[in-house]
Amino acid sequence: MKAQRALLDSLTQATVTIAWVICLNKPFYPVYVWYLVGDGVVASLGSLLAAPAFLAIPFMARHSPIIARISLPIVGAFDTLLETQLFGQSSGTELFFGACIMLAAVSFHRQEKWIQRSVAALVFAVFLLSRHTGGPPLHGWSDADLSTLLNLNIFAVACLMALIAMRYAGVATSPEPATGEKS
Repeated sequence: MKAQRALLDSLTQATVTIAWVICLNKPFYPVYVWYLVGDGVVASLGSLLAAPAFLAIPFMARHSPIIARISLPIVGAFDTLLETQLFGQSSGTELFFGACIMLAAVSFHRQEKWIQRSVAALVFAVFLLSRHTGGPPLHGWSDADLSTLLNLNIFAVACLMALIAMRYAGVATSPEPATGEKS
């Protein structure tokens, strides 16, 4: 690591935190499916496909904070689309689009409102795609399995949204001066 690496602004730091938490939690999802449902574990391994993209965000932030902040809600939206294809709409995975929209709402500086609007619109478009292209899930889940997955995903989304709210609380949306600069 370079000693001269610039410090990240507070919005980008929050983005990096959320990306790390998501990335570190990804491997546990198939374990939850195995423990709570007992069936469909192989299908649930598909939820790990997006882990490298989430992992890239903290490293991307060093070189382009704005690209990292744009990437988190977009990667989340496409991950949610994939998981909805894996688990089906009845599993509640589409609830994660709410967290992605929330990230679009809190991840940008005031001067970046058109980027923010574009990211929010893209996440919403991916949601609409998910609603209108949903076919049968990869695995044939029973109604009891889907009920368990719905409860799991409701809890996971609530936890993620609470974490986002707490991590971004009080974060300035005006650009901060770089370390060593006078304001």
